[in-house]
Amino acid sequence: MIVYLVGMPGSGKSTVGQEVAGRLGVPLVDLDAEIEREIGGSVAQIFEERGEAGFRELEARALLRASTQDPSVVACGGGVVLEPANRVTLRNTGVCVFLDVPLEQLRDRVPPAAERPLIREEGDLERLLRAREPLYREFAAHVVDASGAPGEVADAIVEELRWSA
Repeated sequence: MIVYLVGMPGSGKSTVGQEVAGRLGVPLVDLDAEIEREIGGSVAQIFEERGEAGFRELEARALLRASTQDPSVVACGGGVVLEPANRVTLRNTGVCVFLDVPLEQLRDRVPPAAERPLIREEGDLERLLRAREPLYREFAAHVVDASGAPGEVADAIVEELRWSA
């Protein structure tokens, strides 16, 4: 089984993903890290050089590669659900888990910064959440409260997966 973790920047996809992968005894695939390794630059550099559309193309290819790595836990980028083809891949090749974190906590975890291509100014995080949250909820088989410690969130995910098996 492939477990896809989706959610906003700061929801803990990579950190919690490592914990879930360890509990399940499967590898973690971090899509952003895979893209950075493939291109040899940071996500911010890729956005600057290729724009968001260029990054989304790389993300879609990385997701397709990850969709063949069964079993695994895949930490997806926050915008992976924006592309319809990615949503098909998520739905057809694994179990999607939305890491839900309250906006106030996301603000603490992800302040606007120059190195964040889509969260540079106040209000950007809220705008992204409004656009993405409905998609996360629509495509997730499970919604997990990810406001706690990574280990607690991982335990909750593993428990959810056991109940649905």
